Amino acid sequence: MSYPESAPPRRSSVVLLATAVLLAMAVAALAYTVVDLVVLGRTVDEFRSAARDTSATPQQIDGVAALLRASAALSAVVAALSAPLLAGLALGLLSGRSGVRVATWVVCGLGLLAGCCSVAVLVGERAAPLRLGADERATSELLGLVADAYPSWWIPLNAGLSVGQGLGYLVVATLLALPAANAWFGRRRPPTPTVPFAPSAFPHAPQAPAAPPYPPR
Repeated sequence: MSYPESAPPRRSSVVLLATAVLLAMAVAALAYTVVDLVVLGRTVDEFRSAARDTSATPQQIDGVAALLRASAALSAVVAALSAPLLAGLALGLLSGRSGVRVATWVVCGLGLLAGCCSVAVLVGERAAPLRLGADERATSELLGLVADAYPSWWIPLNAGLSVGQGLGYLVVATLLALPAANAWFGRRRPPTPTVPFAPSAFPHAPQAPAAPPYPPR
């Protein structure tokens, strides 16, 4: 007995677009990790070279340099970990799992918040630089050299990536909330057909009479 085959559901275009945005963000995170580690060594060297002309002691210079390395390493680790996370969410969205869509919304909310905080920090550093007391003049001089130690394109690149990151998360969250995405994640898989009980080929076949309980006389 044959059964008609049901056509597999087609992925919505909004889901494909959201997946493409997540994959692009994952690639950008990996690229940022590599660039961050490459720029770090040159930045520390530039900072140490400029710090020699200040009144800071070698211990103070080493402390700020260690802080600079730790900050860059932390940014690289966060970017490196976010890349497989975004790629995994993209693959989960293609499979149509509702739980993955909820997890993607959570990640988008956290990522949007992180992007806004990064932009606020960058703007705040430019608008109101850190001011220390007269007894911490050396530390103030060293912190003022940190931004100059980076390449001229580094801070605008970070600002652009933070804005792009926030917009990317916002676009993904919006696309997954559209009705077309609801139809994709709310679909039901066709049940597996069951073979009904096959009746006997001869339902009215005669049966042999039962033997009598007592032998005939």
